[in-house]
Amino acid sequence: MATWGIALIGPLLADTSAQARAGTGYARADFAIDYDGKTVTCPQGNTSASWTPCTQRGKDTIVVQFSVTDCGPCPARALCTSGKRRLLTLPPRDLAEAQAAARAAEKTIPFRADYARRAGVEGTMHQAASHGARRARYRGLPKTRLDHVYMACVLNLLRLHAYWTGTPLDRKRTSHLARLETELGLAA
Repeated sequence: MATWGIALIGPLLADTSAQARAGTGYARADFAIDYDGKTVTCPQGNTSASWTPCTQRGKDTIVVQFSVTDCGPCPARALCTSGKRRLLTLPPRDLAEAQAAARAAEKTIPFRADYARRAGVEGTMHQAASHGARRARYRGLPKTRLDHVYMACVLNLLRLHAYWTGTPLDRKRTSHLARLETELGLAA
């Protein structure tokens, strides 16, 4: 952003760990991370046994392991891990701080307004692509430009018609398999 002056507006990906997906266990956000002391403290108060910087899939990460002697007798082990001990994969400090700032910004009203604007633009792009604007039908810049102007006019007319008749623009999408089931009469 600082180099080019461009900000990408969108929510961060959610935590995909088994604990976060279940919604009942201890996710990474539940652990206290101390980058200066190179330790992590679990929700039960146990401190990590190792802190190992490494590269996974070409990205710098930090792998933190807890001791088997701490995790084995822990009363909350079922909420934390299915293995003998808990392992955490952490991003580097600068990335973790950027993610925390982005997650905090996601909850603000200006972010929601910007994201709503982006959703409107993406809806327009989808509507244009579904009406054949993905590829130019003509060769040469003047003809292609004229085609784009006509497509914009058509989209505006479609939106006006939908507004005047009260018809929603976004029809529910049907997967190819569901469409095939409906055509064959297999749907329940």
